[in-house]
Amino acid sequence: MPNGPLTIFQVSGRAMSAQLVRMNTTASNLANAGSVASSADTAYRTIKPVFRTSFDKASGMATVDVENVVSAGGEPTKRYDPSNPMADKDGNVWESNVDETRELVDMMETARGYQNNVEVMQTAKSLIVDTLKLGRA
Repeated sequence: MPNGPLTIFQVSGRAMSAQLVRMNTTASNLANAGSVASSADTAYRTIKPVFRTSFDKASGMATVDVENVVSAGGEPTKRYDPSNPMADKDGNVWESNVDETRELVDMMETARGYQNNVEVMQTAKSLIVDTLKLGRA
């Protein structure tokens, strides 16, 4: 099989992998929304993937890679809750800085991006199959 059709599968596959990392970080953020810690240093902070565009000079195509996963967003919120077992000596706990609404929007965008790449792969496969059928006719 020629290298051309494989390139589109590689590009879409890498994009799907990047979207999967994004979905995993979103799931982690949502799972830790509202969690508390006994100090600001140990409180959960929102994480986000950093994407990097990779160019392939041979094919002229570009794809995406996950370069890193970093902490993002604001500082944890200090809240007075002396009855909480995680409270410090002053009765304070630090709540994670996860913005659930933003995470849900990110989740929908990620799912759509992943679906778009699935559609690209399905279309490419269909075109290859149609081309092979031409040879048999």
